[in-house]
Amino acid sequence: MKIKLIRDKCISAGSCVAIAPDVFELDAEGKVVLKNPTGADEQTIMDAAKSCPTQAIEIYDDSDKRLFP
Repeated sequence: MKIKLIRDKCISAGSCVAIAPDVFELDAEGKVVLKNPTGADEQTIMDAAKSCPTQAIEIYDDSDKRLFP
């Protein structure tokens, strides 16, 4: 699983951090950054991505096929 962050879309909602705090965090600008891409299981990471109101987190499989959104 690969995680791509679209920082320009991030509005600092923080739902990703609430769901997967070991994977995502907000930086000093309030924008999402990747803390540890293996900090949670794949389902938790997917749930965090789906919780983002602006779809600022994209999930790809290992062959670069987009899984979400």
